[in-house]
Amino acid sequence: MSEVYGSWYWPYVMILIAGFLATECWRWFGVLAAGKLREDSLIFAWVRAVATALIAGIIARLILFPDGVLGDVPIWLRVAAVMGGVLGYKLSNDRLVAGILTAEFVLISGWAFLI
Repeated sequence: MSEVYGSWYWPYVMILIAGFLATECWRWFGVLAAGKLREDSLIFAWVRAVATALIAGIIARLILFPDGVLGDVPIWLRVAAVMGGVLGYKLSNDRLVAGILTAEFVLISGWAFLI
């Protein structure tokens, strides 16, 4: 029995089992519960608001307190990339891909110009 626990793959098996059990039950609960909820319900509005707030927080953190290479980019360029992304999004009739590509273009071209 101790031979099984001493194997090189045992930690990976435990991670797989623990990761699967910890998340899969909530996924199935979400699938079952989502079939009974209306899109205009109060709970859906709350979930949408929480998801939007989380994304806004992540974006704000990336702009104000970035890690890694993004931290070397000046804050004015990061803000300009966000503004360019919003402008690209609005000018393309609310196409998300256009906004993302515009923001990336502004950030990468501005970064390349600074080097």
